[in-house]
Amino acid sequence: MKLSIREEALFIIKTLRDGGFEAYLVGGAVRDIIIATQQKLDSSQAIKDFDFTTNATPEEIQQLFPESFYENEFGTVAITHEELLKQMNIEPTEAELPKPHLPPKNKIIDLANASKIHESLGTPEEIKKVESQANWLHNFEITTYRSGEVYADFRRPDPKKLTWGKTIQEDLERRDFTINAMALKHLKGDEFELIDPFKGLDDLGQHRVNTVGDATDRLQEDALRMLRAVRFAVQLNMQISDETFEAIIAHAKLITNISWERISDEFLKIIASEYPAEGIVLLDETGLLEFILPELIKCKGVEQGGHHNTDVWTHSLDALKECPSPDPVVRLATLLHDIAKPQTFEIRDNKITFYNHEIVGSRTADKIAKRLKLSKNQRRRLFTLVRYHMFYYQPQNNDASIRRFMRRVSLENIDDILDVREADRLGSGARKTSWRLEEMKQRMIEQLNQPMEVTDLAINGHDLMTEFKLKPGAWLGEVLNKLLEQVLDNPEINTKEKLIELAKESIKK
Repeated sequence: MKLSIREEALFIIKTLRDGGFEAYLVGGAVRDIIIATQQKLDSSQAIKDFDFTTNATPEEIQQLFPESFYENEFGTVAITHEELLKQMNIEPTEAELPKPHLPPKNKIIDLANASKIHESLGTPEEIKKVESQANWLHNFEITTYRSGEVYADFRRPDPKKLTWGKTIQEDLERRDFTINAMALKHLKGDEFELIDPFKGLDDLGQHRVNTVGDATDRLQEDALRMLRAVRFAVQLNMQISDETFEAIIAHAKLITNISWERISDEFLKIIASEYPAEGIVLLDETGLLEFILPELIKCKGVEQGGHHNTDVWTHSLDALKECPSPDPVVRLATLLHDIAKPQTFEIRDNKITFYNHEIVGSRTADKIAKRLKLSKNQRRRLFTLVRYHMFYYQPQNNDASIRRFMRRVSLENIDDILDVREADRLGSGARKTSWRLEEMKQRMIEQLNQPMEVTDLAINGHDLMTEFKLKPGAWLGEVLNKLLEQVLDNPEINTKEKLIELAKESIKK
């Protein structure tokens, strides 16, 4: 078959073959290149992960790629994109690197396109640097043929019983799904031979996720494969084969043998896919959701009042389906925004109520974030988005209240909480936005460069200690916070002279 593949991948294959070894492109890269070719997409831009297999040992691979590294027990040698380009004597240019994902231009906090932004969000130069770093591909990984793997803990092969394989056939036999058990052998130019002993190409054509060999054997080897099956189904818009689906149902409890870090990685990819709500349904139907997110199952059958015409479970899935943000944390917040409604359900004056569900829900969301091993920043964002998703705007709100809302949510979360609100509205059957919401957005834009943090004040702790000849202490934070509250009400007083005068009054008290 004729395929378009990045020069870096061809260089790795050529280097291994020139060294006297066999070399194949394998795994997800093969699958995605075939899909991109069928859909007439540019695979050189669409594919960011490249894996290779060879009969060279790790030590022999490293001799061919001197700047590579080998830090595992499974025969995988990795080389960074930057170092590979150096070995190829190529100076990376904008055209040679994959294009970064830029946020839509209709956002309130549009970092990529803003000519002036709040200093807490960084300078335009810093933002461009981050975008430039995002251009690099993932590490290129080269693994020695493996065979006869023994799984003892439902998680990973036992490195003590690992043996190198002798042929590409042996290596492909150990892989999880047929669509990932294909290999490409470079012939010349853009011509490749497809090695497909388990009919992965047929399963791709049938949009089917099917295990290599017996489904129970594959899932018992590594229980994470159950989650991966769901992930591939929603990422690639495929169906899980009957045999694989039934095996997942039968062995769902085995997921408890997997670390939360690995579970979290797959789960976040599921909700970041094109079909996140369908992914949650699949997790529920297979029994996996009970072990990953049992709190969500409790939302089934919980009726809602007002404008809602579905139960909390259905509304949560509908909202997730409508979430405009690709960010998995924003999507998780959307999924969990009503997670505490089962706990706060009451009937008052013949009306269904959920008083303080956003407060209780933010605490529940934080517990879930801890379980999923999210980073501190991800946890903070998730808590904030669930806690303040019920924000309410009235035209009579003054500018200070707008700034206080923006400060509570924090500037970096403004766009995200608006995405959660949009998803919530659409998931309830309402229109995407309202005149109130649009007016609030405009007023937030007008306040973007106003002081909102202690660091925005015209004075700092050192100024106060020097002026009043005092030592550091708790008083310093208290005075600065009091000054900020006054500046939020009246930004015009944010000068050093006026703040010193106001500080005198606070210190005297």
